[in-house]
Amino acid sequence: MRSVIQRVAWAKVSVEGKLKSAISTGLLVLVGIEDVDTTEDAIWLSNKIVNLRIFNDENNIPNLSVKDISGEIILVSQFTLHALTKKGNRPSYIKASKPEYAMPLYQKLIQCLETDLERPIQTGIFGADMKVELLNDGPVTIWIDTQMKA
Repeated sequence: MRSVIQRVAWAKVSVEGKLKSAISTGLLVLVGIEDVDTTEDAIWLSNKIVNLRIFNDENNIPNLSVKDISGEIILVSQFTLHALTKKGNRPSYIKASKPEYAMPLYQKLIQCLETDLERPIQTGIFGADMKVELLNDGPVTIWIDTQMKA
């Protein structure tokens, strides 16, 4: 699983002009899934996301997690995170999993994040054409790939 995690002041996702999800202070997480990803990757990634210490403490030092600040999470599926751009100018998405493989892992990640955060999270709609708006706070943007965790 490849993810881009952004610390946000707010974020929202709309589909077909209708608001699907919105959060205030927290994390916007984009996730792409490939065929080598497993349930264990979802568990590991969730724990990493929820416990990343990227929010400022009282001394303005990034020492707190989204869980510590009672922040929110919005998770958006994004197969384009697995774009291959080595040849030509048209990205190839051959590494991105097909929906029948990716959807159960996406659902597992939602479940893990809710368990680890100890509250419901917000999501986009898997496979939909979404409009994502956010105010990146910092900016703080972190890239994590579970295939590089060892």
